[in-house]
Amino acid sequence: MSRISQIQSMLAAGIVPQPVQQPQATQTSFSSQLATAQAATMAPASAAAAAAAPASAAAPTTSELPAGTPYAAEITVAAKAHGLDPALLAGLVKQESGFKPDAGSPAGARGLTQLMPATAAGLGVTNVLDPVQNLNGGAKYLKQQLDAFKGDTALALAAYNAGPGAVQRFGGIPPYAETQNYVRIVQQNAASFRSPAASSTPPATPYSSSNAPSEI
Repeated sequence: MSRISQIQSMLAAGIVPQPVQQPQATQTSFSSQLATAQAATMAPASAAAAAAAPASAAAPTTSELPAGTPYAAEITVAAKAHGLDPALLAGLVKQESGFKPDAGSPAGARGLTQLMPATAAGLGVTNVLDPVQNLNGGAKYLKQQLDAFKGDTALALAAYNAGPGAVQRFGGIPPYAETQNYVRIVQQNAASFRSPAASSTPPATPYSSSNAPSEI
């Protein structure tokens, strides 16, 4: 109202009122805004690609057994996981099952390492016919025997075949022809798997379900 009264007074006096100067708002050009937005949202292409790219797949496990060995990678993984020589585990599997995942004995031992159902359950094996589970179960059991007999491979193999109780009872490899042959053959097999020509070396004796361990 005071401004209106002022204007009316000025008009009456013949004075033309000057428009009130309004402060000019500072405006940012559209192009400047666009450039700023682009700079803020765009990441370097290489960084964006690196962030979006999935992690590269793990390199396949390298077998430590000769080419052509059945289940070579799986045996290597199971052996390493339990601190065993892959050649020793392969030698045991060769004698136990002839690398047949569905092998079985009249006593009920099954799979590549010929585990008895109760032993398999105690080792956490839910499917004895699954090669990976069976190999891990057999490797774990063999490692237990090695630990129990202070790293003596012959006694551990005898315990695997005849049971640790028999080894303890006789104070060494039991006087069973099967067990004595078993220890000898598995060690021969293991030696052959450490040789480059192992893949062409025939088994020391043909696989038989009678070779299956009696107490595991």
